[in-house]
Amino acid sequence: MNSFSSRSKLQVGNQVYEIFRLDALTRNGVSLEHLPYCLRILLENLLRHEDGKSVTAEDIHFVAKWDAGAEPSREIAYNPARVLMQDFTGVPAVVDLAAMRDAMRTLGGDPAKINPLQPAELVIDHSVQVDQYGTNDSYSINTQLEFQRNRERYAFLKWGQTAFHNLSVVPPGMGICHQLNLEYLARVVFTTPPDADGVLQAYPDTLVGTDSHTTMINGLGVLGWGVGGIEAEAAMLGQPVSMLVPQVVGFKLLGELREGSTATDLVLTVAEMLRKFGVVGKFVEFYGPGISELTLADRATIGNMAPEYGATCAIFPVDAETLRYLRLTGRSDEQITLVDAYYKEQGLFHTASTPEANYSASLSLDLATVEPSVAGPRRPQDRVRLSEVPKSFDEQLPALKVPNANANDERQVWRWDGEGGHPAESEQNNSKASPEPGRTTSVKDRFGAEVDKYLDHGSIVIAAITSCTNTSNPSVMLAAGLLAKKAVKRDLQVPPWVKSSLAPGSRVVTNYLDKAGLTPYLDKLRFNLVGYGCTTCIGNSGPLPPDVARAIEDHGLVTVSVLSGNRNFEGRINSDVRANYLMSPPLVVA
Repeated sequence: MNSFSSRSKLQVGNQVYEIFRLDALTRNGVSLEHLPYCLRILLENLLRHEDGKSVTAEDIHFVAKWDAGAEPSREIAYNPARVLMQDFTGVPAVVDLAAMRDAMRTLGGDPAKINPLQPAELVIDHSVQVDQYGTNDSYSINTQLEFQRNRERYAFLKWGQTAFHNLSVVPPGMGICHQLNLEYLARVVFTTPPDADGVLQAYPDTLVGTDSHTTMINGLGVLGWGVGGIEAEAAMLGQPVSMLVPQVVGFKLLGELREGSTATDLVLTVAEMLRKFGVVGKFVEFYGPGISELTLADRATIGNMAPEYGATCAIFPVDAETLRYLRLTGRSDEQITLVDAYYKEQGLFHTASTPEANYSASLSLDLATVEPSVAGPRRPQDRVRLSEVPKSFDEQLPALKVPNANANDERQVWRWDGEGGHPAESEQNNSKASPEPGRTTSVKDRFGAEVDKYLDHGSIVIAAITSCTNTSNPSVMLAAGLLAKKAVKRDLQVPPWVKSSLAPGSRVVTNYLDKAGLTPYLDKLRFNLVGYGCTTCIGNSGPLPPDVARAIEDHGLVTVSVLSGNRNFEGRINSDVRANYLMSPPLVVA
């Protein structure tokens, strides 16, 4: 249906596209000038899918005349252009498709007709674990173990890629689904294959994902968020996602970050502010002159942590920085030209003269006030100024201690004298033992009996550059490499009991660290490449060396992990580590 006469044509180069014009509503007496960017994306989605049943003219009119102050009350049908999955949550979806084919065969039909109706992209990124670390063969050993453990799942997914149309599977060892989505998979403008008349449709790239951090793509101006497996499967099969028309909170950015403050410091500040304000079930939209001072990678860092501050999505508009990033990441000239033309034609392209939208509520932040920070020890919204970390840890320590631990132990410090080595097999707790004996060796075996250090409350035992939040951002990754270089030049070393690791979000990171000559310095500090995947941030930190784990248990120590991730809930990172702090990659190295 086309109740608002919005169906139109757009010529870009030699190609003509069918589009659904937003300004058709203006011709019908409805001004969209102050409608938030994210709601205009939803509005185009409704115009394109109007059928009088799941999407009605009344639905379109309701969103176009959105009341910023109203409580969400009306449901609409949202039809995402594609579905993004990672392997843990994606495997059940592919299993269900296979089961539907079996059912089709039983009913006497053609099993080959069962396929995703919307493009589905699955990235294998949640299965690699940090068993080997701190050596040049860490990546190859961890990859070998990953394939051994997941052979059956991987064989099934490889079958699925060839068996189903509209399903793409990115193999292990390529990167984290959100960073690959940002660098490779996102189109910003989606196009359909030509119809019988040779006409292609062009429309905004939108998606749902089976991972809560799907919102990272909001930094590219692409509307998407995480959903449950059932919703994702329904979307794959062409069913709309039912949703309430949300409230939209505007977040105004002013000024620019000062030297020494990173995108990580910024996102931890944003997470603290929005968590306190309360944005659960709401869209967050960033605006103001400060957004032009942020790189695309900085915007993606902010979008990534939307689940941590509770928002459904956290979106930036498409602008000149979006086009620059598409060019940087190797998108075709034709695609970049299409994105430029489409968003400008639809009035969706942001410039300095773009009028401010009306929002349900607004917050603001001067970027110049952002200062170096960490978050922890148990929640991502608990930001602590870097200078106040020691005091904060001391205040948190009583609550972090194991109840009734060390009742008869007067020692506050455990002296590492290099004695003991591997505990006997009967002494090892199965949860702490490596799945493959010998993979995780004691610190004594690795560094010799001359090791003479201290473990105490607050000792760092895991230092991980990990997670899509930060490993997608070249500025903080290069900063980590530069700090490593300075440390090596001054003969600084990582203490032997620290399990250090580097798990980039894609191979692009390795490429630019190598070209910048920084990889050798990270390796020297034992931040060797351990794999391309989520690793420590999702709890795949692997076991601690057995003598470290035993010391922690024997003396009830509250030890610490430092990681460049997005989640630090107690028990998530490692069962032996009770305090976990989120921070930028250079601070992890520090």
